[in-house]
Amino acid sequence: MAENPVEQFQAFVGYQFRNPLLLLEALTHSSFAQESADRPRDNEQLEFLGDAVLTFVVSVILAAAFPDWEEGKLTRARSHLVAAPHLHVVASGLGLGEYLRLGRGEEKTGGRSKPALLVNALEAVLAALYQDGGIAAARPFIERFIMPGDLEACASELFSIDYKSALQEHLQAGRMPAAEYRVVEESGPEHQKTFTVEVVAGDNRIARGRGSNKKAAEQEAARAVMAELGGKTETNG
Repeated sequence: MAENPVEQFQAFVGYQFRNPLLLLEALTHSSFAQESADRPRDNEQLEFLGDAVLTFVVSVILAAAFPDWEEGKLTRARSHLVAAPHLHVVASGLGLGEYLRLGRGEEKTGGRSKPALLVNALEAVLAALYQDGGIAAARPFIERFIMPGDLEACASELFSIDYKSALQEHLQAGRMPAAEYRVVEESGPEHQKTFTVEVVAGDNRIARGRGSNKKAAEQEAARAVMAELGGKTETNG
């Protein structure tokens, strides 16, 4: 843990809290609070608020950036930006784990790198920013660290469905092992190859997908499995 997590984190993100105790609460995991004699507040309630703040601010930014897009596409873009995989990347990039106050058990089991713990802490930090300075404090943080630098350049990626993530969430919800992907065929000239990927998921369901690169083929394979599993595979808004 950083020697002075509040001061160091403020300096890193470029925001000085009027009430630093809010940030300290956001960086306090329940395991630390439970082991402390003075029982400080943990970040669980802030996490709840931060999720709402993030969803609202991202919605405002996307609606302004893409006024002609229908609701369905904007919803998919927002879902991508507020989803745990993306927030985990953001939290890791911020080195957020190093600032957290963890209990001994969480410390020993690698809590500083646990995705769920980092995502929750990031949402708690957003809530702390909002409570300290309103949307005027939370929005610049979201724009700087969570939103893509060039929204228009990322539009196609944001508005597409991430079938791999959707499949992973489906499997986790059903307590099934993670999907496994492997390239089974490459065809065509070097400059215009077609990849075929096979995925094994769920109760040993096997599906294949083809694409101009491995990522696209994996997405198509995941989409095929989701269709078999009854998952959401719509592509329209």
